Amino acid sequence: MTEVAEADVEAESGRAALGRALRFLREQAGLSLGQLAEKTRYDKSYLSRLESGKRLSKPAVMEDLDRFYKTGGLLVELWKVARREVFKDKYKEFMRLEFGARIMHKYALGIPGLLQTEDVARALLSGDQETESEAESVEEQVIARLGRQQLLYRNPAPTVRIIMDEYGLRRQVGSAEVWEAQLEHLITIAELPMVTLQVLPLSAGAHHLMNGSLTLLWQEDGSGVAYVEGNQCSELLEDPEDVTRARLAYDRARDRALPPPASIAFIRGVLKEFRIMKRTPGLSTATWRKSSYSDGGDNNCIEVADGYPGVIPVRDSKAPAGPVLLIAAPAWTAFVEFAAEG
Repeated sequence: MTEVAEADVEAESGRAALGRALRFLREQAGLSLGQLAEKTRYDKSYLSRLESGKRLSKPAVMEDLDRFYKTGGLLVELWKVARREVFKDKYKEFMRLEFGARIMHKYALGIPGLLQTEDVARALLSGDQETESEAESVEEQVIARLGRQQLLYRNPAPTVRIIMDEYGLRRQVGSAEVWEAQLEHLITIAELPMVTLQVLPLSAGAHHLMNGSLTLLWQEDGSGVAYVEGNQCSELLEDPEDVTRARLAYDRARDRALPPPASIAFIRGVLKEFRIMKRTPGLSTATWRKSSYSDGGDNNCIEVADGYPGVIPVRDSKAPAGPVLLIAAPAWTAFVEFAAEG
């Protein structure tokens, strides 16, 4: 598709253009929706929603229809245009720059969108959906987010460095199975040749990026931008001085993060701990005892429970109804030894 053609498509609405193209191709082929459904094995009502512009499919659906109609990738290109409409206007320019970037540096407190599994993306985007239209909107955002991830696999792929806060590895999203798959996915992505993943441990303390996320992008011509996201707003920074300040903040965080090999090992450790905790039975019948770390007075009154292989349940004896921490046995042993030395 030419740049002029793409601009015309966007002017009339990318989703409407995609739907119109789908309907035109079907009618040119002399097929009813029912006949197309039989030939492609997609549900008739689903195909109807695609043609009316009420739904945005996954890219694989457009690839299938491109092959069916022998349109040489036209539908996939129209889908890319339509996908951009799922995001807010202020995000569109960032998406365009991200797609064309040769170098990409990211920091995120949680799991960044480029690294999320489909189930985690859906859980984060869902919230409390009250209507069918709201649920469909979430599905479209999930599809668009997964579509962005394809840039990690293109040829040539951009050089990507991502710093993740340890907090994001500890904060479970979705079910235990969903979160376990997400941690496994992080390890898989970290092993891609053009991706460098670093973990910023909680022990690194406070830093300038901890209240949001930051993306730095450099294009083929060497120009760079920064995209800053916070709880209430986001901003695309193009002024060279602003970009330099953002880069310096990123570099400081990178210097405090674990090296890449140690980061992968760290994620593997978190995954191992999570699997142990997932197998840990309920604590309602646990027998608690005062830890040897407790000082015998009113301070440092820590209780632990025995009988949980690989993990140590820990609680404050002054608040027995309070939260219980599940600490991997090696980590607890190291903590006790450190406390004894101090």
